[in-house]
Parts: sequence; structure tokens; C-alpha cells
Amino acid sequence: MQLLAIHHVAIICSNYAVSRQFYVEQLGLKVLAEHFRAERQSMKCDLALPDGSQVELFSFPSAPPRPSYPEARGLRHLAFAVTDVLAWKSNLEAHGIAVEPIRIDEFTGQKFTFFADPDGLPLELYESKK
Repeated sequence: MQLLAIHHVAIICSNYAVSRQFYVEQLGLKVLAEHFRAERQSMKCDLALPDGSQVELFSFPSAPPRPSYPEARGLRHLAFAVTDVLAWKSNLEAHGIAVEPIRIDEFTGQKFTFFADPDGLPLELYESKK
């Protein structure tokens, strides 16, 4: 037995409309399904990447903020594979999104950089060899 892949990552946002716009329009994820869950007063949006993996975007009325700095235990960041980190960095910055300087992974030699979603969730772009 072995794990096959990461199916999805779940993100709880503070402003559903702002986060949905960011992940769909800025990052280009495709909306698969979107539902209002009345019993929880919560929106849920299933977003797809080209490889089939998904991001689940949730809203909850009183979700506490995520501690990020200093880094807390638990999931550190979400990384997206891209073919051209510099092009992505330029595009995000053109839309007013702050992006850290590009770095080189000391072990793989690949380029990567970090930026944040509307709630400050750390996101990484990692240049794929594919």
C-alpha cells in the first residue's frame, strides 16, 4: 500500500469573495463546484489545478486568524509548481501582489519564491523541470 498523490488542500479564508477572486482570477484555478452550506453559514468552493489536485476554499463566520510569524507548528506553506517563476513573479507584482525575491534551492538548483494570499497564508511558486 502507498499514498498516490495529494488530492486537495483546504483553506479557510476571512473574506470569501476576495479569496475566491484571488485564487480564480490571479492564480488561474478552475472552479469545479461552489456551495453555500446553510447549517454552517459557510461557503465551499472546489478549485482545480491542471494535474487534478484541488484547493478547497471555505468561509466560516468566526474562524480565528492563523498564526504565521513567527512560524507556528503545522502546515508551513502551500507550494505550486510552475514552469517559469520569473514570469509568475512579474505577473503577480503587476497585479499589486508583493512577491519575495527569487531564490535558488541549494539542493535542486531550482528557482522558487514566496508570496501570500489575501489572509496572509504563505504560498510558494517552485519552478518545475517538467
